[in-house]
Amino acid sequence: QVQLVESGGGLVQAGGSLRLSCAASGWTFSNSGMAWFRQAPGKEREFVGGINWRGSSTYYADSVKGRFTISRDNVKNMVYLQVTSLKPEDTAVYYCAKSRWGTAGSRSDDYPSWGQGTQVTVSS
Repeated sequence: QVQLVESGGGLVQAGGSLRLSCAASGWTFSNSGMAWFRQAPGKEREFVGGINWRGSSTYYADSVKGRFTISRDNVKNMVYLQVTSLKPEDTAVYYCAKSRWGTAGSRSDDYPSWGQGTQVTVSS
């Protein structure tokens, strides 16, 4: 079955960086778009960034554009989120998600499979 396992979260000071990773298994990874979402306490889950099946197109929320970079390795079945210039408002649980399609838009309904999440906490 589909399995997504995130790692790489942690506590970091404002301005710092982290690299989040998501290990995927259980289907043909290179067929699917992938995305990262996040959910802060008391807030709805929001789209962060997405990448299409072959990694040729990426999409970002305006709030992270220029600071976050999504990438994938279709040999290792991994998707990554490099987060830089972190702000306290980036504090959230970050989730990796598998798209129904080869593309990766911002609608959470397009993602039937999710990981358990990794916590990112940014101190001021």
